[in-house]
Order: sequence, then C-alpha cells, then structure tokens
Amino acid sequence: MIRLAHTAQLPSAELDAVRALLEGAFADFDLPGWENTLGGMHALTFDGDDLVGHASLVQRRLLHGDRVLNTGYVEGVAVHPDHRRRGVASALMAAMEDLLPGYEVGALSATRAGAPLYAGRGWQQWRGPTFALTPAGVRRTEDDDGGVYVFPGRASLDLDGALTADWRAGDVW
Repeated sequence: MIRLAHTAQLPSAELDAVRALLEGAFADFDLPGWENTLGGMHALTFDGDDLVGHASLVQRRLLHGDRVLNTGYVEGVAVHPDHRRRGVASALMAAMEDLLPGYEVGALSATRAGAPLYAGRGWQQWRGPTFALTPAGVRRTEDDDGGVYVFPGRASLDLDGALTADWRAGDVW
C-alpha cells in the first residue's frame, strides 16, 4: 500500500528513514540531493514499520521554446534492495503520475538502471540538448543529455528541442 503525504506532514522519524533509504540507494547522495526531494508530495510504502520505498514530486519550472512550464518533477525514487522486482517502484510511480494532471508536464532524471521502468510507463526520453538557468546565465548540461524523461501533459513538447531547468543546488537535473 502506498501512502501519500506532503513533506510538512511527515514526522521526523519517517524523514530520517527516507533519507537513510536514499543514502543507501545512491552512492553520491548528498545534502543538496536530500533538500531537492523535500517540499512536495511523497509516496511511501512500508513492510510493517520498515520503509521499503519512496518517491517524491516537487514543483519546478522548465523552459522549452518560448514557454515556462509548470512541472511536476519526480525525485528520490528508491526501493530497498530486499524489495526490488516486486512492483514497488511501479506502484510509487503510479502514485506520482496520479498527481501530474496538476502540472503542464512531468519530468525526472533517470539513472541507467531506472530508465527502463520510466520508459515502460510512458515516460519519454528527452532527445534534445539540456541546459540549466544558473546564476551566471544559461549553461549547457550535456552530461544530462539522454537522462531526462518527460511525461507529457497539457503542454506541447518537441522532444528534440532544448530544455532548460531552473537553478537549484546540487544536481540541476
């Protein structure tokens, strides 16, 4: 069973469990990565009292063509190793996708391991160049090319066009 809650509704013990799960799932998980998962809706699943899966959806702004897109951005998707390949990640993503109609588009940055899950759920790989709107201006983020996926909503998208993310600490995408 998936439980949805806003960051503000999560007790400290659950936030600590989410952070521990993410630190275990991603070797390079750091404080900015943690902060980027907060401030939105979280999907959590438990085995008894133990957190075994998490995903969050935060609001971001992406620039595409001449549009600023109100974006539901998926962060912190992780499943405990003992519970993988049991549909947990699919259930977490279904919960996130149910929230996307409130946004013009959904987006996320996928690891190689996660990309097949997202593609299989209808997320589309962004084929065009990626950028970030940094304090020093728009900068190319070519290392992120091919790793960004979008879930089309109300906005018309050219998957071969440029996509620019709003600035944030840590990984921009």
